[in-house]
Amino acid sequence: MFVKICGITNEDDALLAVALGADAVGFIFAPSVRQIAVQKVYDITRRLPPEVLTVGVFRDEHPSRVVDLVHQAGLKAAQLHGHESPEAVASVGRHVRTVIKSVVAGTVDAARADQFGTPLVLLDAPAPGSGGVFDWKLAGEVPIGVNLILAGGLTPDNVAAGIAMVEPWGVDVASGVESEPGRKDPILLRGFIENAREALGRLGRGEWCRVRARAEGSDPVEGVHRERARGARETRIRNGRGTRERRAL
Repeated sequence: MFVKICGITNEDDALLAVALGADAVGFIFAPSVRQIAVQKVYDITRRLPPEVLTVGVFRDEHPSRVVDLVHQAGLKAAQLHGHESPEAVASVGRHVRTVIKSVVAGTVDAARADQFGTPLVLLDAPAPGSGGVFDWKLAGEVPIGVNLILAGGLTPDNVAAGIAMVEPWGVDVASGVESEPGRKDPILLRGFIENAREALGRLGRGEWCRVRARAEGSDPVEGVHRERARGARETRIRNGRGTRERRAL
């Protein structure tokens, strides 16, 4: 289970998230109460272990600007959290090895999430960072073949239920583990990560191996492609309970 802690604004929170087992940390460059300066991000990323995926979050920024900021901040990935076109995503992807495309649940973009040219798709609520939860049944509208990262109002109390219903490839949280905007709460952070891991164990799935490729020095997207080549995933969400069934090729 891939776990990303987003909205990091300081070094202490970044180091704590990693120490508690987060696979990725996100830094918001788009207008937000959690917005952070490029130089500060660079100073933080220099202190993090190399296997941690560091992600810059952008909204409707020009692709060249995204690429420049990612490189200036020493980041490994870009998350495009606006109305970016497939062409814009591809443009960023030519210069940034890992690109996550965010889509809003229940929208046209969510229904065509497989057309953005990246296997990593984050499914969010209509108002990102608001703490609002969307109807998880809408995850069933996301096409088969993408690696879904569930976001939008997740907390330590509901992350297990979200994983049980949607069976995502990963989860993303920002406000749900904060004591105040931009400041992570150690107890909530620990609870979120532990509950996400325990939920995966109850499902009896092996998704965790998909992100372990990073620890071996390979690119996370390459690891995803290898996993996708070994089998196809058939997704169904029915009767208010999520089931993601995998069928070997």
